[in-house]
Amino acid sequence: MQHALEADHVAAVSSVVSRRKGLRSISWHGAVWGIGHTITLLVVAGGCILLKTRLDDRIAERLEFGVGVMLVGLGAHVLWRLWKERVHFGTHSHADGTKHLHAHSHQHDAHIHHRQSTHDHDHPETIPWRTLLIGTMHGMAGSAALVVLAASSIEDPLAGIGYVLLFGLGSVVGMAALSAVIAVPLTWTANSLTVANRVLQGSIGALTVMIGLHVIHETYGSLFGT
Repeated sequence: MQHALEADHVAAVSSVVSRRKGLRSISWHGAVWGIGHTITLLVVAGGCILLKTRLDDRIAERLEFGVGVMLVGLGAHVLWRLWKERVHFGTHSHADGTKHLHAHSHQHDAHIHHRQSTHDHDHPETIPWRTLLIGTMHGMAGSAALVVLAASSIEDPLAGIGYVLLFGLGSVVGMAALSAVIAVPLTWTANSLTVANRVLQGSIGALTVMIGLHVIHETYGSLFGT
C-alpha cells in the first residue's frame, strides 16, 4: 500500500483521472492501475523464479527512464486538453442590477448538447485499458524491481509468487484508496467551481510533467554515461 503512494504513481493516476468525476469511477481507475502493476510483477518475477535469475539493473533503469517519458506525456496531454478547452469568462446581470462573473468552456457545452441530443443514459464503466497499460508499465519501475529481486531469492517458488501477489494486493487497495481521496476535490470542483477545477487539473498536469522530468534526469546519467 505504501508503494502506491510513490510520487510517480500518484502523478500518473491523477493525470489519467483528472477529467473524470465520481468516487466509484476514479477509484476503479486506481484499482485497475494496481491490477496492471501486479500483472507485470507476476510475469517478470515468475520468469526470474523459473529461470533462477534476477532482473538486470540496466533493464530496470531503462524501464524507469521509459516511465519518466510516459509521465511527461501524460502531464503534457492534460495541459494540452485544458488549452484546447479554454475557459471563457463573462458577466451577466440580474433584474436587481447585480452582476455575476461566470466561466464556461465551449467544448464542454458542445459535449453536453451532444449528450442531450443523442444519449439519455450513462454507459456502464468498462475496463479502462489506458490505465491498465500505465499500471503494467509502472510494474517494473522504481522500487518494484526490488520486489522481483526479493521474490526470486525465495527458495520456494510458490512462496515467491505469493510474496508478489500480496504486494500486488496492497498496490490495488492502496491506489484505489488514494484515488478515492483524489476523487473528492475533482468531483466537487467539477460540479460547482469550473475555474477551480481547471486550476486543479492544470496543477496535476504540471506536477506530472515535473515528476517525469525528474525521473528522466535521475536515470539519464547512469544509462548514457553522463
